[in-house]
Amino acid sequence: MSIYDVKRREFLKMAGLVGAGLSTGQSSLFNLKNLGALAGINAAKGDDYKALVCVYLGGGADSYNMLVPRSVSEYNVYQATRSNLALNLSDLLPINPMNNGGIDFGLHPMMTGVQSLFNDGKACVLANVGTLVDYISKDEYYNELKPVPLGLFSHSDQTNQWQTASPGERLIKGWAGRISDMIHDVNDNDLISMNMSFNGTNTFQSSNLNVEYSINNNGAITLNGYGDMYGQGIQKTIAIDKMLSRSYTDPLKETYTKNFKTALDSNLFFNEKISEVPEFSTQFSESYMSGNMSMIAKIIAAREELGFKRQIFYLDVGNWDNHDNLTNDLSYNLMSVDNALTEFNNVLKEMGLEDCVVTFTMSEFGRTLTSNGNGTDHAWGGNAFVMGGPVRGNRIFGEFPDLALQSPLDIGGGVIIPTTPNDLYFAELAIWLGVPQGELHTIFPNLGNFYAQGSTNAPLGFLNL
Repeated sequence: MSIYDVKRREFLKMAGLVGAGLSTGQSSLFNLKNLGALAGINAAKGDDYKALVCVYLGGGADSYNMLVPRSVSEYNVYQATRSNLALNLSDLLPINPMNNGGIDFGLHPMMTGVQSLFNDGKACVLANVGTLVDYISKDEYYNELKPVPLGLFSHSDQTNQWQTASPGERLIKGWAGRISDMIHDVNDNDLISMNMSFNGTNTFQSSNLNVEYSINNNGAITLNGYGDMYGQGIQKTIAIDKMLSRSYTDPLKETYTKNFKTALDSNLFFNEKISEVPEFSTQFSESYMSGNMSMIAKIIAAREELGFKRQIFYLDVGNWDNHDNLTNDLSYNLMSVDNALTEFNNVLKEMGLEDCVVTFTMSEFGRTLTSNGNGTDHAWGGNAFVMGGPVRGNRIFGEFPDLALQSPLDIGGGVIIPTTPNDLYFAELAIWLGVPQGELHTIFPNLGNFYAQGSTNAPLGFLNL
């Protein structure tokens, strides 16, 4: 039987052959916009380009060893609370926030690049940020007078809430996905999603109208062997091309074939444009995260050829759940992240696009201030970092908490109630990207507890809007 006489059974068999070449859960062949999706609302066309880069510190990062008070009295409290995990005062990298409230601060010794960015006004810190249903005091927490986020201290629940901005329920659609549904038509390319992921399918970018586009450090993920003119690649390429060139009377076959062909062509187009980007003068380290940031830079460099004016990138940098070996693991992790962020800033500067990109961190929760012996456990509030030309740098936004045990925010064991709602964090990023302020509550359903609908003020003020 020839391929042109293929029946349903043979069609599905061949589809299985094609599927065997896919990387499970990762292939960007299916990570294309729904071809029949309605145009997004309130998205104005323009010549400018803007991108958000989300660096997710998966596992719950110990951010109170990233940002540390250096003033004598505050450092002494920090040292007493953190005990064997406390960093030496002399090792801290000084930063000079313009709004320090009379307290000197320092960064972890592995954050030399972030230190320079902060002091140069290109980075800021959001202090004690976390998931909140509403502002809550210690007494209200103990007496259950106000609701708290669902599944507090749970990795899966808190990850979901950081990625969906819905602290009272478990959702499968993320806030980046909702943004893409609203403004995706600002891009000229209708076939490749504005949401790009180094971690395949994820909640953060999941949406109703768009599917995140999976990439890796080599570009778009395509069929293994397709296009190879040697070995089994020749037969696979011929078989796929013949299958995709045929018309089928069965609507299922016809739709599948057209979408697959469109996806395959888009992948080839994407990788071709990426390959045409000249080598950067900026050198990237050999780490996987630096590879991620290098690929993001290439995609940004090819933005016009690819038809992008708005993008959201997502990479999950794991290994932050340090119940043990915190000191060594945190140093190693921060060295990798600091190098990658510094290199990324340098390449954006090289391209003249510093003002077009905002890079920000998220993590499902902070860690306990107290040591469990050689590490820390799940907690609540933590600190986040934001980098880029639009950032109002050299500042700490939000209130850095009292690190003393049994403080007004300590609900036990050094678990700190957050005082900066992550809804405000996300809302400001969304405004900068182009979401109209009047539509923020559509994207962030819990925002009304912290930010008045119709307000024209910046939610937190850490970006030049």
